[in-house]
Amino acid sequence: MATLDVTDVNVEPGTLPETMAAWVIREEREGEPRDAFQLEEIEVPQPGAFEVIVRVMAAGVNYNNVWAALGQPVGVWRYGDHPEYGHHIGGSDASGIVWKVGEGVTKWQPGDEVIIHCNQASYEDIEVHGLDPLAAPSQRIWGYETTWGSFAQFTKVQAQQLIPKPKNLTWEESASYGLVYFTAYRMLITQCNIQAGSKVLIWGAAGGLGVFATQLCKITGAEAVGVVSSPEKGKLLEELGITGWIDRNEYKGMMRTGDESPDEEKARFKESRRFSKAVNEILGGQPDIVFEHVGKATFPTSVFAVKPFGKVVICAGTTGYNLDFDVRYLWMRQKQIIGSHFANAYECYKANELIEQGLIRPVLWRTMPFDEVGEAHQLMRDNKHLGKISILVGAKETGQGKTEEGPGAIYAEVGN
Repeated sequence: MATLDVTDVNVEPGTLPETMAAWVIREEREGEPRDAFQLEEIEVPQPGAFEVIVRVMAAGVNYNNVWAALGQPVGVWRYGDHPEYGHHIGGSDASGIVWKVGEGVTKWQPGDEVIIHCNQASYEDIEVHGLDPLAAPSQRIWGYETTWGSFAQFTKVQAQQLIPKPKNLTWEESASYGLVYFTAYRMLITQCNIQAGSKVLIWGAAGGLGVFATQLCKITGAEAVGVVSSPEKGKLLEELGITGWIDRNEYKGMMRTGDESPDEEKARFKESRRFSKAVNEILGGQPDIVFEHVGKATFPTSVFAVKPFGKVVICAGTTGYNLDFDVRYLWMRQKQIIGSHFANAYECYKANELIEQGLIRPVLWRTMPFDEVGEAHQLMRDNKHLGKISILVGAKETGQGKTEEGPGAIYAEVGN
């Protein structure tokens, strides 16, 4: 399509244009992100009952749309509600302006400034009304398992996905944190009931999830030790209030590949013991909670390191999802493994209040223009990014959207 100024929308709130610019992935071009993502002119969706159309001002980049581009581990082409299928607009984080509301929506009006959380479920599923929307059969992640994500001028969401935009943040800062922060919040606050004095081991503590786990430990009064890959990342953790940190390069031998010979496994286990001793020295005892998302390489150490009756909470498996570990340390010491996936709307609201109060701060690396959506995902794919990336969409430049004083994002070359 011809070059388009995506910051220019020639209709007022309440009215939608017929078409919009969008970065679209289609099945026939799945592969490297810079090729799979292509700019197209797409019809603007209309809101259904309890749905809202948001003009996207900025969008956040997450690894889920690297998966979408590659078509791995599953293709996303047949998710969503586009009549032709095969049409995927990615993006699971966004800040923007309510532009049009569907039938039944009373809480939001055109002109409201919002961020969007990425959990969707059918209003008709009973789990939504008495258990947890994450348990609903219809549960899906917007911008990954749906048609209309945030890498477009407009996006379609359920009204329950909207949260007031923090006034102390810019558009790009507001778009940067939802998926990772709300995931970390549910893991620690809901699933593990973290308390003042709790002892927590955080893997990848300077990463996208870890920077929020670290801050949540700080404001709840928990003691936390973070595992990082460089002293520079350790310095950031100190700024965020970590109790102490460990450079994982000093314990490379503890990482599990799954192909160890008996002698190699014995040596690996010895390194896990040495690592756990270092963790205990920093925390003044064994961790009550291990914050896991690394998976295969670290999980045996997590199960070993956590104290009797302690909890290992896991939301991902970035080094592999087939886990093997010595289960004797689980049952004999009555430890728990807890699976966790994103967050429900109430948790997202409560977590966002901490951002509004300046108690939790996003950590952002770079903001890129709309025409570099494919390149941003390629940076992630090639592991050349050095932190969280936001994309300007409706915002003309960085720094816009902040309407009140208060701590904004921390800008740092760390994380993922």
